[in-house]
Amino acid sequence: MKYKILIIEDEPSMRLGMSHFLSSSGYTVTTCKDGAEGMLSIDKKNFDLIITDLKLPRFDGLTLLKHIRTVSPNTGVIIMTAYADIKNAVQSIKEGAFDYIAKPFSNEELLIAIERFLKFRNLELELSMLKESVREKKSFENLIGISPAMKDIFDRITSVAGTDVPVLIQGESGTGKELVANAIHKLSHRNDRSFIKINCAAIPENLFESELFGHEKGAFTGAKDTRKGKFEFADSGTIFFDEIGDIPLSLQPKLLRVLEDNMITRLGGNTSIRVDVRSIFAASRNLKDCVASGTFREELFYRINIVPVSLPPLRERKEDLPDLIDYFLSHFKDKYNRPELKVSHTAYDALLSYSYPGNVRELKHAIERAVILSKEGVIDIKYLPDEISGASNIAKCINGDLSLDTSVRNVEIQRIIKALNESSGRKIDAANSLGISRKVLWKKLKEYGIE
Repeated sequence: MKYKILIIEDEPSMRLGMSHFLSSSGYTVTTCKDGAEGMLSIDKKNFDLIITDLKLPRFDGLTLLKHIRTVSPNTGVIIMTAYADIKNAVQSIKEGAFDYIAKPFSNEELLIAIERFLKFRNLELELSMLKESVREKKSFENLIGISPAMKDIFDRITSVAGTDVPVLIQGESGTGKELVANAIHKLSHRNDRSFIKINCAAIPENLFESELFGHEKGAFTGAKDTRKGKFEFADSGTIFFDEIGDIPLSLQPKLLRVLEDNMITRLGGNTSIRVDVRSIFAASRNLKDCVASGTFREELFYRINIVPVSLPPLRERKEDLPDLIDYFLSHFKDKYNRPELKVSHTAYDALLSYSYPGNVRELKHAIERAVILSKEGVIDIKYLPDEISGASNIAKCINGDLSLDTSVRNVEIQRIIKALNESSGRKIDAANSLGISRKVLWKKLKEYGIE
């Protein structure tokens, strides 16, 4: 990479000599003979470094320095000055110059000053990249995964976070849609502004418009005061619509208008209010199916689906299970002050065998329960939910080397226990769900020693 250097020097022989030397040293050099020419070059091009004399016709070096700090703050400045003007050169350092070099100077001295600046700038860039990496890591801290699907999610979040386009996050319940929304906001340029969350499934239809857009005093019975809505509270920040598929059909055209025009009108009001809001949406239902069934407007779907993010269910990224288990285990060991806890091999195998219809949320709750219930410093399989422990036993029956009789016996035991749990211990209901008589159930309870 060739660094671009601008030299502003009114003495022709010095300007020519510096240009020839730096060009032969591998730099791309532009020269200007006075402050006015220098000002024009600064406005037209981006330079890595500007070397300017302190005393120049038309604009002096300090004036140029202040202009550079305004229009190109990342550009370095080295001031050239005579010995008699050292005091002014020191002032230039205070104004933001990287260094000064006193005339007369040798080519080697000039080269050392330039290389010192470039080394300093590269260190600054590395530090900036490190800070950005740490910020991304913190933003992704609750999104765990090494699977290709999750790597694609991380890349999509990073790409879209710096823009203001709407994002639609789709995935089954418990896959982490809100965590993705959090990460997008934290990585955005609005991360120090409001992040307003709305659960569209939890707001009564008759209150929805007031909740989003606010209302004027007297707009309806009980509206004793003027009240701002969520869009006004989110102004200059981000608004997150969770379960957007549940928003009332009658309200969807008004939401679309806000997304198009960035203008809202409070309920009962006549004045339009401009808002600057970035919108993120999440849905556990397939919105294309909702459009087909007529419960979601097609034009709103295309407006919010500019950048889609699809979260895969946990059963489709089982390679992420070990990291997720370790993460939640560490979290709950700290939360409940159980640092000594270990996971038994059977419990760990059970956690890896289960398909998690409730996705990451189900895994999280299962580990929290096990941490709370476990004794003697070990999380055993008996402290896991029956669904998970049963799945492990069934997996062993199918994939292991047990005899057919033993495998059938184990499956029967797990199925009977599940039926009893679902019927709250009522044996007649359990027998009915199993398709057997109560007498047969009693016999099997006795045979298998199930209490």
